[in-house]
Amino acid sequence: MHQPGLTHTDPALLHPAPADPVSPLTHLGTLLSGHDAPRTGGWDRSLHSAFQGCQLLGTTREPAREAHTDQTVVILHAKVAQKSYGNEKRFFCPPPCVYISGHGWKIMQDHLKAAGCGDSVYRLCGYMCLDSSSQSQADTFKLVFDEQPNSRQMFACAKSLFISDQDKRKHFRLLLQLFLGNSREVGSFQSRMIKVISKPSQKRQSMKNADLCISSCSRVALFNRLRSQTVSTRYLSVDRGAFIASARQWTALTITMVEDHHSDHGDFVLSEGFICYGCVVQLVCTESGVALPPMVIRKVNKQHAILDVDEPVSQLHKCALQFKDKPHVFLCLSSDTIVKYQAQPSTRDPGRVVLNDGACWTIIGVEAVEFTFNQGSGCIQTPVSPFPVITGLEVNGGGHVAMLEISGENFSPHLKVWFGNNEAETMFKSAKSLLCVVPDVSVLSDSWRCLRRSITVLLSLIRSDGLIYRTSFSFTYTPELHPPVSVRGAAAGGRKTEGGMDRGQEDDALLETIHQEFTRANYHLFMQS
Repeated sequence: MHQPGLTHTDPALLHPAPADPVSPLTHLGTLLSGHDAPRTGGWDRSLHSAFQGCQLLGTTREPAREAHTDQTVVILHAKVAQKSYGNEKRFFCPPPCVYISGHGWKIMQDHLKAAGCGDSVYRLCGYMCLDSSSQSQADTFKLVFDEQPNSRQMFACAKSLFISDQDKRKHFRLLLQLFLGNSREVGSFQSRMIKVISKPSQKRQSMKNADLCISSCSRVALFNRLRSQTVSTRYLSVDRGAFIASARQWTALTITMVEDHHSDHGDFVLSEGFICYGCVVQLVCTESGVALPPMVIRKVNKQHAILDVDEPVSQLHKCALQFKDKPHVFLCLSSDTIVKYQAQPSTRDPGRVVLNDGACWTIIGVEAVEFTFNQGSGCIQTPVSPFPVITGLEVNGGGHVAMLEISGENFSPHLKVWFGNNEAETMFKSAKSLLCVVPDVSVLSDSWRCLRRSITVLLSLIRSDGLIYRTSFSFTYTPELHPPVSVRGAAAGGRKTEGGMDRGQEDDALLETIHQEFTRANYHLFMQS
């Protein structure tokens, strides 16, 4: 039965077809220069095409272990957290979530089974708390992992974490500890920095508080809380390719500003900057690529959508999402279903429309932190932590003596840098810096002499006991496009050159020149999305 003011959504709008795996921009349109497409298909990362090419190019060595034996941990959390005062407990909303994926977890458990261990030994359990040494056991939340239906992932969320007013920090991290059977430690994993706020700011944000603004191409979560009751909280989520309102799980959405005009190809043009009220935005599920239609974001005040406000959208603001081509029609929830709501104009103020509770959403920026490692067919006894994290790359020099400086966290002398399947000579500088020699392009392939194109390889870190840490960085060798004039002339001069070289000698000279071009390459770095 329909409720007054509510209409069921068009299935083509809220149940769009999944994105074409070949074209992750099916729902987004054309990205502006400098932006990467949101990754589709879940966090269970498959082997990158450049890495697959590496296996074909070179001899199969350590990092070429099958990607299906990878083990991945993903932490989803909000960028800000409200502080609790006195005896109140403002639980983090949305609650931090943990996703476990990858066939390597099953391989590890099978290894323990074969060793005669009981069921309780190889069951995964976890604990999450704030990264403070003063945290008591009562402040630690025990995670219970459930297998996701229609998925190979396991999921858990920490529903009762909070930060009290006795904690004077302005920023903190979440600490996740994973164990097998409550005894053997798998490792510890940290979230990104979370900013502590006392309450949502209702003032117009300036550049001084840019970290509180919602920027285009960032990730957000949306939730609805009827009558301000915690038990009634519903999160905008995606299940089986459709948007739903879930009481348990939330979805990270990529929010992007959309230009009013269309591109030449008929797709929406996306732009940078901070999201402001009155802007047209596109919301795309970061995991699956399923998207909502372009919508106008409106500020909400006392259950009214304000139509003439253009200030930046801030963390934990109340907002409403108006369908772009349907004035006064808003995205709304009814129980666990996402519907359209036909709002009524305000009789007192023509610049406002009256909403119901289900059309009022709270918006908050979120982060997704991914850790992927590979233990191979064996079972490494040492915890994978501290987990090294790369944050930046810088190339020094060139040719035969190019050096790559790697910035990050949790580095140790036991780590080696690998370019695809090839180990690089690595020097440990500090816990935040590694230095390595860039391998010559000839080691990447026996057929490098025939290559006149760029070669991209993934960067990995390998611990001395064989544990592989996957990274989201890659390295590209780019040759110069033209050989020297002398060689071009020799190649075009028939079977004999002025120096008396025959055709075979010419070919050898040309191939040697190609090799020199590669070793004088312009090295390019980029981070995968």
